[in-house]
Amino acid sequence: MTRLSASPESHSPVPAPATERSTAALLVASLRPEQWTKNLFVFAGLLFGGRLLQENALWRACAAFAVFCAVSGAVYLFNDLADRHADQRHPLKRMRPIASGQLPVRTALIAGAILGAGGILAAALLQPLLGVVAAGYVALLLLYSAALKHLVILDVLTIAAGFVLRSVAGAVAVSVPISHWLLICTTLLALFLALSKRRHELVLLGEGAIGHRRILEEYSPYLLDQMIAVVTASTLIAYTLYTVSPDTAERLGTDRLGLTIPFVLYGIFRYLYLVHQKRGGGSPAAMLLNDGPLVTCVALWTLSVALILYV
Repeated sequence: MTRLSASPESHSPVPAPATERSTAALLVASLRPEQWTKNLFVFAGLLFGGRLLQENALWRACAAFAVFCAVSGAVYLFNDLADRHADQRHPLKRMRPIASGQLPVRTALIAGAILGAGGILAAALLQPLLGVVAAGYVALLLLYSAALKHLVILDVLTIAAGFVLRSVAGAVAVSVPISHWLLICTTLLALFLALSKRRHELVLLGEGAIGHRRILEEYSPYLLDQMIAVVTASTLIAYTLYTVSPDTAERLGTDRLGLTIPFVLYGIFRYLYLVHQKRGGGSPAAMLLNDGPLVTCVALWTLSVALILYV
C-alpha cells in the first residue's frame, strides 16, 4: 500500500483560495460543526435513564448538547491555534482556516475565549454540577493540547475521557444516576475511535507522520492494531454483559435489550472495515455522516433501544 510521505511542497503553507470567505464563515468552519455529532453522547443518559418522553428532560438534554457544541468548538479553536504550524505540513489539515492563514490568530483567540467562558456559564446556570463538568472538559482538552497529546497512551486515554465527560454531562443535565456501565461502555468505545484515528494518521502520513505529530513516533500500525483488537473485544463484551445483566433488566424494566447486540456488532465491524480496507478513521464524525450503512446501523440501534425501553 502506498503511503503519503511528506514532501517539501507539503511542508509549506497553502495559500488562501481565490474565493475568500467572510470571517464569520471561517470561524464557523473552525468550530468544526461536522464534529458535533460526538456531542450526541450527552443524550445517552436521557435515553437509558428513562427520561426520553419527559419534555423538561428532553429540553435540558438539548441545552447540554448546545453547551458542549460551544465548549468543544472553543477547544477546536485553541487546538488549531496551538497546532497551526504542524497542520501546515498535513495534506488535509493545512486547509483549515487558521493553518492556511485565512483566519487571524487574534480573532480565533477571542472567539475561543468567549465561546468557552459562555458555554461554561450557560452550563452552570442550567445545573451547577453541569458547569463543573463543562469546565472540567475544557480544562482537560486544553491540557491535552498543551502536553498530554505528546504522552504515549495518555493521549488516547484523554480523548476517551472527553467522550466520557460528554456522557456524564448528559446524565447530570437530566438528573439521572451515572451508571458504571455508562462509564465503561463509553470509555471503551471512545478508545476504539481514538486508536483508529491514530492508525489513520500513521498510515496516511507515512514517513512524514513524525514531522506532523511527534507522538506518532511512539506508535506503529502493528501496535495500534493490537490495541484496537483488545478494545474491540472489550467493548463488545462490556455491552453484551450490560444488556443481559439482571441488574439492567430490573432497572430498565425489560430483559430484551440484548436484541440490540447485532447492531453493535455490525457497527463495530463496519467501522473496522472502513479503517482497514478504505483507510478511514481520521474523522469518526465524518464517517458517521458519510457512510450509509454505518448511519443506518446507528439509526436502527437507536430506534430499537427506544422501542424496547419505551413501547
